[in-house]
Amino acid sequence: MVRAAVLPAVGASLDVTEIDVPEPGPGQVRVRLAAAGVCHSDLSLSDGTLRQPVPAVLGHEGAGTVVSVGEGVREHAPGDPVVLNWAPSCGDCHFCAVLAEPWLCPHANAATTVPYARTRGGEDLYPGLSSAAFAEETVVSSRSLLPLPAGVPLTEAALLGCAALTGYGAVHHSAHVREGESVAVFGAGGVGLAALQSARLAGAGTVIAVDVSPAKEELARRAGADAFVLASETTAKEIRALTGGHGADVAVECVGRGETIRTAWNSTRRGGRTTVVGIGGKEEQVRLSALEIFHFARTLTGCVYGNCDPARDLPVLAEHVRGGRLDLAALVTERIALEGIPAAFEAMLAGRGGRALVVFGDEPARR
Repeated sequence: MVRAAVLPAVGASLDVTEIDVPEPGPGQVRVRLAAAGVCHSDLSLSDGTLRQPVPAVLGHEGAGTVVSVGEGVREHAPGDPVVLNWAPSCGDCHFCAVLAEPWLCPHANAATTVPYARTRGGEDLYPGLSSAAFAEETVVSSRSLLPLPAGVPLTEAALLGCAALTGYGAVHHSAHVREGESVAVFGAGGVGLAALQSARLAGAGTVIAVDVSPAKEELARRAGADAFVLASETTAKEIRALTGGHGADVAVECVGRGETIRTAWNSTRRGGRTTVVGIGGKEEQVRLSALEIFHFARTLTGCVYGNCDPARDLPVLAEHVRGGRLDLAALVTERIALEGIPAAFEAMLAGRGGRALVVFGDEPARR
């Protein structure tokens, strides 16, 4: 039995309780979590914006240590430090094998609909985004794990599983930021802060952070922002003033609201590029006229998981961490226990803080 934060029903409060996690079956691995990030996607799963069978253990951004492996697992062994990969691609479908776009693999979350553990009363539990990281231990497919390179702190490594990869990929793989270009990042939460750092890694010129909370300015500037704009009706105008009157070359939207996406689009220059990372509900609409699409020649692009191949990109990010160019700890504004997740959800809804990190047990030493 291990402690976990269980979502009993969509829209219900999380219940921190003991659950029964089985030993790994063929092709599976049992992992003891060191830490798990509280991501907005977890909130979207809990409130029904994204579909999730229940009861469930949410949490998908995590890192830990292998406890045991099931039959046929050769790539992982007890004691190995690993990062959870919440969207393991199959490698064989059209998106994986033909298009080389594993982030769009339709089979990535197949395990989400398969029970993986039981409540104390014997009821089946489902793993949020195939991971179930809001628990002391979890059991996942061996494909859902990535080896953690040496030199990366195990607790902060949890952020490599979602926030860091998504922010990095949005800048490098989706928006394709070039050296000297101006970048505006909308939303200074965990992903937005990672995108700001990644814009600096890409050699961006002017980097602008936009958020509804003035308290985010210090966080944003530490992450690499040259300027901070408090979101308002004049946001696009202020960004144009900061970019020579033209508008930003690139906007990265990390909020997922129709109004924010529209503002990000308005904030870019003619021919500019807007990448949407935020996940909004289907009721969030973005309206563009046919004339402005022609006139401004801008690009509006969706972005899933940063358009990343985690097996390829995680070692790259780890090298940036070791080199001091990517600061994972700077994304974390609060370290909490399982009981603190509901408050972390409330903080996200209110636009407060960066990433809340659930830390299990004692803080692991730097590897």
